Amino acid sequence: MTTPQLRPLGETLGTEALGIDLSAPLGDTEFGWIANAFAEHPVLVFREQNLGAGELAAFGRRFGTPKKHALVKYRHAEHPDVSWLTNVEEDGKVDWYGVKRATEWHTDSTYEDQLPLLAILHAKEVPSEKGGTMFADMAAAYAALPDAKQQQLAALTALHGRSTGPAGERLYGDDKGATEKQYREVPWPAVTRHPVNGRPILFVNPMHTHGFAGMTREEAWPLIEELAEHATREQFVYYHRWRPGDVLMWDERATMHRGAGDYRPEERRVMLRTIVYPN
Repeated sequence: MTTPQLRPLGETLGTEALGIDLSAPLGDTEFGWIANAFAEHPVLVFREQNLGAGELAAFGRRFGTPKKHALVKYRHAEHPDVSWLTNVEEDGKVDWYGVKRATEWHTDSTYEDQLPLLAILHAKEVPSEKGGTMFADMAAAYAALPDAKQQQLAALTALHGRSTGPAGERLYGDDKGATEKQYREVPWPAVTRHPVNGRPILFVNPMHTHGFAGMTREEAWPLIEELAEHATREQFVYYHRWRPGDVLMWDERATMHRGAGDYRPEERRVMLRTIVYPN
């Protein structure tokens, strides 16, 4: 076995793992290397992979429990704990919801009672140019805040709902897609600590965070927008240019992300995705 290596892709975020074949059974040593690398590099990329939906879910299960996506329409028919991230309808026409889906900054599923650990995307078809995904380092963003702002946030509880924050309303309005259940408001601390490396993390995202306990909407929304603008400054962001076969995993506890939405929508963009929760 080739000794795995890491290669930086972005200035501060985005790392390629070399010498790993995810389609082959991963021994404990090899998986341990991946887990350790991921704890320090919250956006980890494996190039030139070719996984089916079942294999993608099996890789996710090494970390925790893959769960069904909230949007029923995009679930994989044979592996419902995997979903399609695509702009193509079953009849081959452009899926406009799929084009605009997730093109505002967010952290996945912060409206759930249990938070995900990570998500994994596997590119099957990509546009001829652009069509990337952007990631923001929320630990680095928190560290760069003034002390007074850090102290303010440490005392706040953020309130989350399904696409009810300022970016969610801006992107979807009343067209948020069909789900199997109704989601209620969920509180999470505005600042958390990474359970592995202990770094403090800004845990506010403009898609799902719609308020703070004890604050009016008129007070909360400008603060949410201010934090989003700060966290998505160039020095905290990595733009991933997809290639067919890329498998990219990101740490849901330490990042925000968005589809760049910068490709020609008549071009096909087809990916498999699984989202993994603690066991």
